[in-house]
Amino acid sequence: MVLLLPASSKPMEFATPHPLNTKPFNSRGTKDCRRNGLGARPAVRLSFLWCNAGRGGDVRPCQGKAKAVQDVTLVLVLLLAVVLSGAISRALPWPIPVPLVQIAFGAVLSIGTRQGITINPDVFFLLFLPPLLFLDGWRIPKEDLLKDASTVLELALGLVVFTVVGMGFFIHWLIPAMPLAVAFALAAVLSPTDPIAVSAIAQRVPIPKRLMHILDGESLLNDASGLVCLRFAIAAALTGTFSPYDAGLTFLWLALGGIAIGVGVTWLITRLQDRVSGRWGEDTGSKVLVSLLIPFAAYLAAEHMQCSGILAAVAAGLTMSLLEASGRTRATTRIRRNAVWDMIQFAANGVIFVLLGEQLPGIARAAHETVALTGHAEVWWLAIYIVAINAGLAALRFAWVWVSFRLTLFRGPGPRKSPNWRVVAAMSFAGVRGAITLAGILTLPLTTLDGAAFPARDLAILLAMGVIITSLIVASLGLPILLRDLDVPAESGARAQEDDARSAAADAALAALSKALDQVPEERSDAPVYAAVGNRLAELYQRRLDGHSQLEALDISRSEYERVEKELVLVALRAERAEIRQRLRTGKLKSEIARQLIRDLDLAEMRYSR
Repeated sequence: MVLLLPASSKPMEFATPHPLNTKPFNSRGTKDCRRNGLGARPAVRLSFLWCNAGRGGDVRPCQGKAKAVQDVTLVLVLLLAVVLSGAISRALPWPIPVPLVQIAFGAVLSIGTRQGITINPDVFFLLFLPPLLFLDGWRIPKEDLLKDASTVLELALGLVVFTVVGMGFFIHWLIPAMPLAVAFALAAVLSPTDPIAVSAIAQRVPIPKRLMHILDGESLLNDASGLVCLRFAIAAALTGTFSPYDAGLTFLWLALGGIAIGVGVTWLITRLQDRVSGRWGEDTGSKVLVSLLIPFAAYLAAEHMQCSGILAAVAAGLTMSLLEASGRTRATTRIRRNAVWDMIQFAANGVIFVLLGEQLPGIARAAHETVALTGHAEVWWLAIYIVAINAGLAALRFAWVWVSFRLTLFRGPGPRKSPNWRVVAAMSFAGVRGAITLAGILTLPLTTLDGAAFPARDLAILLAMGVIITSLIVASLGLPILLRDLDVPAESGARAQEDDARSAAADAALAALSKALDQVPEERSDAPVYAAVGNRLAELYQRRLDGHSQLEALDISRSEYERVEKELVLVALRAERAEIRQRLRTGKLKSEIARQLIRDLDLAEMRYSR
């Protein structure tokens, strides 16, 4: 799945300073668990991917079957841990975010087994990040993203550079044993926020929509800028040189190339699929499968061209949403595709945090060795460093967000308003680190170009892990307090737009029905059927139009009306479903007919489950 390298891999040769070329092997080609901060446990290898290694490899065909069963079992255990952690989180009386429960579950899972999981960052990036970032780009409200584009760009680009520079010098001052280039690398990997973690917290702590849109937009874009800074820092650590001019050109190539490839790949695949569907009909299964393959195609194409695969995946998602506006996809395909993507998002998000928790016991066992790198013997110094780094990140983010909001979000006619400190603090607390930080820090090379051990690698990994967990805990505890009765500049006109759109859609439907009925000749034998069905549908649409007027006449708010309507409709649908199942149990209804009727009721209930 994510996870491992082939058992027959050659010794690592780090020829170029590309951070994603790093493999978790030592110079002799064997596993170096200590250098990866993973303790001394033997690593589980997903050998079913390489069970046909042949002669000379240490995975032989005769061993492949048993090993493959073990590996598949491991994957199933990870998925089971995701399910159980979600159930535990819902059962707890406190609003603890699911990621924290999943991290704890992963730690317990690791303690209960003798073997560990070695994470291959290349495979981690490929399997997890493209689909998740693609989905975020696909579903993020584009109008809201453009509305706050200046704020998002200031956070996604300016704040990243501000954080890398500020935290790089701060970490080097705090831990002199860590070279400045490595401190910059750690600061770079800590600069991106994680949309997955923020979304998980938002499920238990309602975040105002406008703030959530800004956070989503920021986290979509700052991944690329943070990882580009990481690449430059690693190159500086390996070569001892840094060129701002080359860095600027590289950043432009990575960003513009990645965006162009993501847009181009998505447009080409979608148009080709539409032509095939228009000529030979649409197949729901193939359309869903193609949507799953698009983010991987964009990511791999961009990486092949030495561009940003992450930005390519995000651009592919944004392009997908624009192309979907054409409405060429059938309703059945859209419903099934959304269900598949929801399942993938749930499983992938959960596995990421379970894997993070699984790494913690090994890191803790190596803490005594790691703290010695700082010149101290007491392990609690590591906790001090983690708290100090989190405080530094929060302070820099608070200062930048305050200035950014003052210049953009709170700008309007009249005197310039100062941002509410609670709004700024909420944005600062919501800067949670997660999967990008985890994967990025593991790309630090094991050795320098001359074969020496990469300086302070284990220390950087441990500090990054600590920052991830601490930021999740702080956000979980602090956001509910800060968001209580929070006053955020509102998004005006959302309800009015929805009402106008519903009324306009109903008017368009009535006009289309009238035109279709006028085109039916009276001499047709089924003309009365068309007339009866058309009149019935017209009454439904007219009732929708009249309902809006009745609400205004009765002075009832639409939100109150929808709340009561949802309550009553769900009562009626449950009664219908119970009656159908009762008839099925007593043999008065065939199972095939019962499934069809229940499916219709499920579709009706989905409308009220938003």
